[in-house]
Order: sequence, then C-alpha cells, then structure tokens
Amino acid sequence: MYRERPPRPDGAVVWTRTVSPDGAALRVLPDGCMDVVWADGELFVAGPDTEAHLVESPGGTQFAAVRFAPGTAPTLLGVPADELRNQHVPLDALWPAADVRRLGQRIDEATDRAGTLAGALGVAPPEPWVQWLVNRLRAGQSVAALAGQVAFSERQLLRRSLFLFGYGPKTLARILRLGTALDLARGGAPFGRVAAEAGYADQAHLSREVRTLAGVPLRDLVS
Repeated sequence: MYRERPPRPDGAVVWTRTVSPDGAALRVLPDGCMDVVWADGELFVAGPDTEAHLVESPGGTQFAAVRFAPGTAPTLLGVPADELRNQHVPLDALWPAADVRRLGQRIDEATDRAGTLAGALGVAPPEPWVQWLVNRLRAGQSVAALAGQVAFSERQLLRRSLFLFGYGPKTLARILRLGTALDLARGGAPFGRVAAEAGYADQAHLSREVRTLAGVPLRDLVS
C-alpha cells in the first residue's frame, strides 16, 4: 500500500509504501523529481527519470521516502542531477558512510520513518527563480522566451537545468506536461479535453507522448 502526505511548505512530499505479501512491480513515471528512499534499512537516491520503469520488490518490503521538489535535491546532496539520471545510487556513495549509517539507524528506530528522514535531510524550498522556471514550463511557455526572461542564454539555461533537474528544459517541460495530463485524466476529463488543456497538439500527440514517457497507453494509467 502506497501513502503520501500533502506537500510540505518546502515543496517536498513524504511517502511510505508497504509491498503486498506476494510481492509487486510498481510502474514509476518520470516527474521531474528526485527521491531519497529508505527500503528495509537501506538508503538510496532515486535520480531523475526520463521514462517509466518497473520496480520489483519482494513481499513485505517497507519504504519510507522524501520526494524533493524539482530542482532542490542536487544542492542538498552535493551531486549534479544529470550524474544520477535514470539511476538508483546508494546514499553512502554520495555521503560519508558513517553519516549514512547513523542516519539509517535513526530511521530504523523511528516510529515515523518518513518524517524522521525528511527532518534529518534538512529539506529546503527551491530557489525562487527555479520555482518560477518550473511553473512557467508547466504552463507551456517556450524555452527561448524563458531564457530571455531570466537573462540566461539557452545554452546557460541548459547547463543549469542539467545540474538541477537532470535534463534540459525541453525534456522537463514534456515530463511536467505528462503530469498535468495525468491529473486531468484521473480527474475524469475526456482524453480530447486532456490533450487540449495540457497543451498537446491533439489527442494523437497526447497518446504518442504518454506511450513514449510512460511506456503504456493513457487508459492503463487511469484505470
């Protein structure tokens, strides 16, 4: 069973999951975020994804995690997001092993493991310009226009985006648009309206993008 709490003031989401006794595979979709995850005593970082992947877990596995708002994890972790793209990396490969071991012990013993993890990490909100960029990309503004508004060249914006998000702003925009489409579809909107309101050229464009990023048709994600 998967549970998440409402977003914190810093934009992070705390979540937990207990795998059913017979085990399960979970389809994880790209969302522009990075997670620090505790899984049965092990701590790792789930880097930014460019496409969906299936995570298979033994029955009874317990997870507690923090999903960072887009653009916030790399500064805290001290690692550019593009170095973690499409990877699960042990936290002790990024931080001193002794510190990670002590953190793991704290979480093992905690009643609220996810909350303890969030408090220990010292999660901070995104910089205002980063949040502004994410909001504008989610609203469908072009990368060229946004680069001019933040006084960056498109090349500079690309470099900053690789560090913060793990991929360029155009890829981030596609991933954020997928999130908007899923929210609309799960809210009951017809797929034609989903395509129009999320900023796709038409329903066929929506279908192609969902299959590319999620690996399955939209109907499979909302059923």
